Amino acid sequence: MGLESLGRLLIGGALVLLVLGGLFLLLGRLGLDRLPGDLVFRRGNLTVYFPIGLMILLSVIGTIVLNVLLRR
Repeated sequence: MGLESLGRLLIGGALVLLVLGGLFLLLGRLGLDRLPGDLVFRRGNLTVYFPIGLMILLSVIGTIVLNVLLRR
């Protein structure tokens, strides 16, 4: 793998992270930051948040998008 292809890979990865970051910001503004199925544990000053419902939703959306884009 040459430096040119490695550079393209890094730029592509950065673009994917940029899109995901924007998606998470948009979902937060739409009120989808806490879905049913998300687990929140609070004990004193410690809060642990497991966004299981959000991850299932994003997985379903990602699967649909990839199936549409990669269909032969």
